[in-house]
Amino acid sequence: MRHTLPIAPQFYVTAPQPCPYLEGRMERKLFTALQGENASKLNDSLSQQGFRRSQNVLYRPSCAECSACLSARIDVSAFTASRSQRRTINRNADLDRQATSPWASEEQYELFRTYLDSRHAEGGMADMDVFEFAAMIEETPIRSRVVEYTDKDGGGLIGVSLTDVLSDGLSMVYSFYEPGHPKRSLGTYMILDHIKIAEEAGLPYVYLGYWVPGSQKMGYKSKFSGLEVYIGGSWQKMKDPSAFTADTHPLSTDPIAEQVANIHLPDTRPTR
Repeated sequence: MRHTLPIAPQFYVTAPQPCPYLEGRMERKLFTALQGENASKLNDSLSQQGFRRSQNVLYRPSCAECSACLSARIDVSAFTASRSQRRTINRNADLDRQATSPWASEEQYELFRTYLDSRHAEGGMADMDVFEFAAMIEETPIRSRVVEYTDKDGGGLIGVSLTDVLSDGLSMVYSFYEPGHPKRSLGTYMILDHIKIAEEAGLPYVYLGYWVPGSQKMGYKSKFSGLEVYIGGSWQKMKDPSAFTADTHPLSTDPIAEQVANIHLPDTRPTR
């Protein structure tokens, strides 16, 4: 079904499908196309309203009876590394970081397949082939980077993050890494390194995607200080993760038309 604001873009809703985070739930997404000369402005504006990018689409969960998924970001100025996170930084001091244009490589895909087969063998990406992987990396109408982490001792590629550069921060669109080094905590390390990159660039936030109470897959995100979640139309500081619930309720989610009406779009009028 299509839902339209007084001006473009148009918004659509996906058909319900099994939720990848909470067993027995059905998920539904509100989405719009990301294209044209104003793509960056739209991406910036909707990212600040809890949307995420996947190739040339922006989406946000809009499940009928569940509002567990919360968009999460780290306030860089409020972040302080914990003792465990400082150890993670030290354990990965032997890694080099290189940010490149969003081009896919065979080495990236091999690492991606290793990661999926080990960590998400039954997930929605499990059947992704090399061409679909290339599309995920390369089909971006905005300023994106592939951040690669390699072993200084010649061990090859060990971690990758597809990262968007927003007006107010870095958005980690998708990350994957070598699963054979659990002591490195590479997923955590890449987030810590993006906090450092954002701080050096004067960008206030690092966007992490969705945090889901009750989902073990997403639990690590609540361990970062300075975390904020998008609730009821505004960003709020995460104080106590246990205070959030994944319970369902018929009134959990506003009607789609009401959601669309409350979306704020950027001013795309040409300046004189």
